[in-house]
Amino acid sequence: MKKLVLSAVATFALAAASLNAADYYASVNGEKINKADVALVLQDPRIDFSKLPKNAQKQVLDQIINKKLLAQNAMANGIQNDKSYKEALNKMKLDLAFEVWQRNEVKKIKISDSKKQDFYNKNKERFKIPTTLKARHILVKTEGEAKNIISQLNGASNKKSKFIDLAKTKSIGPTGKKGGFLGEFPETQMVPEFSSAAKKLNKNSYTKSPVKTQFGYHVIYLEDKKSGKSLSFKEVKGNITQMLLGNEYNKKVKKLADSLRSKAKIVIK
Repeated sequence: MKKLVLSAVATFALAAASLNAADYYASVNGEKINKADVALVLQDPRIDFSKLPKNAQKQVLDQIINKKLLAQNAMANGIQNDKSYKEALNKMKLDLAFEVWQRNEVKKIKISDSKKQDFYNKNKERFKIPTTLKARHILVKTEGEAKNIISQLNGASNKKSKFIDLAKTKSIGPTGKKGGFLGEFPETQMVPEFSSAAKKLNKNSYTKSPVKTQFGYHVIYLEDKKSGKSLSFKEVKGNITQMLLGNEYNKKVKKLADSLRSKAKIVIK
């Protein structure tokens, strides 16, 4: 928890440094309350402070004002000489030094478009959206029960309605009360036997033979099927950039850390 707090303080310090001097909401004994102060209180980047009701804005500012007054009072009374304060400040300086260094090192790394394209060409399987299925199922314990359900479906005029009714009364699975509805899912999400049988079905059709899995025997009704597709290089270029940046940064950091460790005096208790 302490590490998270210090990291938040370091992030706050970086953000504050980048703000325009005139970009503030109030001041406390000359110390400005800016967007970074507000963001630290709100703890949610989706919240737009300027769109909050006036009373909510006042509550946020009052909280920050009180905090700054108490902090100023602590400084005036010599808190900077306290041992815990010094230790925390030194820790924060180290965390901030690392974060600024890390940011600067990442900026130095350049990934060429040809390298991104090469990664894409060699890893196309990673950039595929699988076929998605929308299905229902009825799960029973025996093959005989499953065959009996299929027989009833074969004789029904409204097969989907009959399937839902049978699922509610016959299925032992947790989705039974919902008419066996499984929702929409990637074909690879279910156990292989189930997925294999489901993706062979046409829309609004059901399996004519029981499908056996480790859970029992299934009768599957397919409501919809959306074919998978391969994402283009343009669609995933941003993701590839971040991935390669991370890889390059990690290799660079490991090499430097290993070098520093070999020269450092490290004592592990």
